[in-house]
Amino acid sequence: MIELFVKGGDMMWGLLAIAILALVFIIERAITLIIKARLNPMTFVNDLKATIDADGIDGGLKLCNETPQPVAKILAAGLEKVSLGKEVVEENIAAKASVELSFLDRGMIWIAMSSSLAPILGFLGTVTGMIRAFEGIAKAGEVEPTVVAGGISEALITTATGLLIAAPVVFFHTLYSAIIDRYSRDMEQASSLLVDYLLEKGLIKG
Repeated sequence: MIELFVKGGDMMWGLLAIAILALVFIIERAITLIIKARLNPMTFVNDLKATIDADGIDGGLKLCNETPQPVAKILAAGLEKVSLGKEVVEENIAAKASVELSFLDRGMIWIAMSSSLAPILGFLGTVTGMIRAFEGIAKAGEVEPTVVAGGISEALITTATGLLIAAPVVFFHTLYSAIIDRYSRDMEQASSLLVDYLLEKGLIKG
């Protein structure tokens, strides 16, 4: 493994840096999404409505404050403004949702960058490797396998390394994006259900 790294030339250091960066954010996003998005928004809004039926708005706020999940914080933002009417409730929910969703999306740009930059650096290594091979031919004055082997080896190793890094990174970026999108849609639906429920119960004015 170390031998291949050395044969890949200087570009391998850049690829190693990208691989480490991607791995750090893949692990960080996995932990965040497991912690932050493990609660189903639809399940929570149903529990919240039952709590409000039993204990009123204060009981609902207490449940939200005791639940350290984005959906709870978003719905709590709406419950805090029930006395000000439907429009203010929806505006407060939207503002809080923007903050919470940006937190879920944090770090995704670095994963996306790594998935694009790895193959680019790999192909750049291909170019530098071929340059080395042609320089060897120019100096030797003839095409000898031993002359071009080092440059071609560098070209192939960096290309393969770039693609090997990019493939799993693209997979995780796609997976996390799908999880975030689904969670966002569920939170929007949960928010709408809460507002409709409050209107139905006469707890806010339309």
